[in-house]
Amino acid sequence: MPAPNQRISEYILERPIGRGSFAEVWLGRHHVWSDQLVAIKIPNDAQYIRNLQREGVAIHGLEHPNIVRALGLDPYADPPYLVMEYVPGTSLRPLIESATLRVDDAMEIMQQVLSGLGYAHRNNVIHRDIKPENILIHERSKKEGFAAPGVVKVTDFGLGKAAAISHESIAMSASIAGAEAKRIAGTLDYMSPEQKAGEDIDARADLYACGIVLYELLSGERPAGTDVPSDLNPSVPKYLDDVFRRSYARLEKRFGSADEFLQALRNPPPPQLISAPPAIGSTVSGSRDCPNCHRIVGPNDQFCMYCGKQLVGFVLRCPQCGAYPDPSDRFCIFCGVALGPQLTA
Repeated sequence: MPAPNQRISEYILERPIGRGSFAEVWLGRHHVWSDQLVAIKIPNDAQYIRNLQREGVAIHGLEHPNIVRALGLDPYADPPYLVMEYVPGTSLRPLIESATLRVDDAMEIMQQVLSGLGYAHRNNVIHRDIKPENILIHERSKKEGFAAPGVVKVTDFGLGKAAAISHESIAMSASIAGAEAKRIAGTLDYMSPEQKAGEDIDARADLYACGIVLYELLSGERPAGTDVPSDLNPSVPKYLDDVFRRSYARLEKRFGSADEFLQALRNPPPPQLISAPPAIGSTVSGSRDCPNCHRIVGPNDQFCMYCGKQLVGFVLRCPQCGAYPDPSDRFCIFCGVALGPQLTA
């Protein structure tokens, strides 16, 4: 077990600053340059060494102000270690729980997260475990604000891999019991439907998780049922509800890239002329234009994904969680219940 004053590579351990199920993170100081501080991750479980090596390989060469940099790695040392950039401050989780973030704060934080992820994705690295605990907020934010460059950093790429690698190692986690399986597969609450199903994933899995984080930033809670952020926080602009819907959606309707998500946050759509609504009980399911905002919608959409307008007279809902599946869905993408003739209006 690591201890204070123990030497790891060029650094002297000072004190633990984070602890998880499989590793500890220590504050380290260079043995000569005493003003040089680093964070050192040291596994406390032999099975985690593979993940430590994976994380070091994934972030090696990723030099971006919104990604925690890797400075050194030796998975074969005793103890094994990963030396990383030290970010004084906190994770995003306490800020969400304190309910002190404004809508502008949420926007600024998410823009930096997406900027870092976009860079990682362009370098063929998918994070796979985006959640508030893996988003660090530098203490500079207290004076400079959340828009200051580099105050938001994505960390813990332990599940990150080249985008071309399949889901096989995630599927293999089914043979490992308990917390290790959850660790390998990612945090279930933030996993996309395709990741939960063990299917091959791409960068859009990270965008699904970002949609959940955005919802938490705006409302203080995780998504439930069909609520959108403005249902819980009236100060949220309606266009951010649309941004959330486009991230927290089935794969084919999700944002295509982090850059597309980022642009939607930065550039709210111009006001749309509102046309007369259809008669009560009528259906426009055969049209590809929303009668309210006139944007293109899918032939099976029950609501417009842009403005929320109901497009059909009879709305199908999941009997278990109340979500709105497509008529062609056999399983609810939100709760997983089998769908059939029990769908209700």
